[in-house]
Amino acid sequence: MFAREWPLLPVYGTAVVFFVFEQALLGGLAQPWWAALMLAWLFGVMMLSAFAVVRHSECLGEIFGEPYGTLILTFAITAIEVMMISAVMLTGPQESTTARDTMFAVIMIVFNGMAGLVLLVGGLRYHEQTYNLQGANAFLAVIVPLVVLGLVLPNFTTAPGGTLSTLHELFLIFMSVALYGVFLAIQTLRHRHYFLDAGEDAGEQAPPVTDLRPAAYHGTLLVLYIVPFVLLSKKIAVPIDFGVRELGAPAALVGFLVAALIMSPESLSALRATLANQPQRSINLLLGSVLASISLTIPAVLAIGLLTGRIVVLGLEAVDALLLLLTLASAQLTLTSGRTNILQGAVHLLLFCAYLVLIFDR
Repeated sequence: MFAREWPLLPVYGTAVVFFVFEQALLGGLAQPWWAALMLAWLFGVMMLSAFAVVRHSECLGEIFGEPYGTLILTFAITAIEVMMISAVMLTGPQESTTARDTMFAVIMIVFNGMAGLVLLVGGLRYHEQTYNLQGANAFLAVIVPLVVLGLVLPNFTTAPGGTLSTLHELFLIFMSVALYGVFLAIQTLRHRHYFLDAGEDAGEQAPPVTDLRPAAYHGTLLVLYIVPFVLLSKKIAVPIDFGVRELGAPAALVGFLVAALIMSPESLSALRATLANQPQRSINLLLGSVLASISLTIPAVLAIGLLTGRIVVLGLEAVDALLLLLTLASAQLTLTSGRTNILQGAVHLLLFCAYLVLIFDR
């Protein structure tokens, strides 16, 4: 029964080892090769934990049906994201750009990297795939203003250096959470059919459950896999911070690594859904992850900054803001017909490659 849960052993074993021997393992990262080894070890183990979270979230999704299955996975990944960003932010300098860089990386990875790959793979395999246009537009209607207000507007206020005043931070926290609450009411109650396939009835029963174990079993293991991930978040922040500080790596690389680690399970689920000719689930996963990241993670990070006295920099640099606006405009054009093809995927992958180049060479 528990044979498939073998990742619990290396995940909790690693957590114990790093808590007992933290000083020996992370206390003196003088050698770059040792820092790289610690980073690879922690990254690999945390990936195991993240993919297990996805597996049990998908089982819960089968039990409860859509869109609740997607929401369970989204909330689990968002909780992990907040802990990761908080850990890196609290171990770094007083003025932190980690949240900004991670949010930007999430948008670039999801909208361009994974969406591009999903559209390309789906187009190559099925020529065209269809999705519910009303659901996609609902996601974008909330994502676009929150992204601009959270990551672009701070550069145009009187607060210095891409930050926000306390009043602006409190407003953004309240507005983001409230708007996400309205969206959830739309997604789960009033207009649930927006987020289902065209031929699927919102009143239908949940799909047949392939895993016969109860929801309590999957829910318990979901928590068991999240706990060590959260515990190891602060540990992996140490070699990441070392790489930026001592090796001269770009600061934006931190946000990319954090986002890549966090988004990889959800991205894999979206790719699997596309290969199974379930484009609506892919749309729900990808756009839902961006929406949750922006509307929940930014308020959480701002609240932590207010409580700890950290300065949270949200405003993007000019070149990143331009790429962000180009990405949002391309997404609007891509999600206007209700059909996907390989050309759209190629365009978004091009934008993702541009993002990677700009990380290392401005």
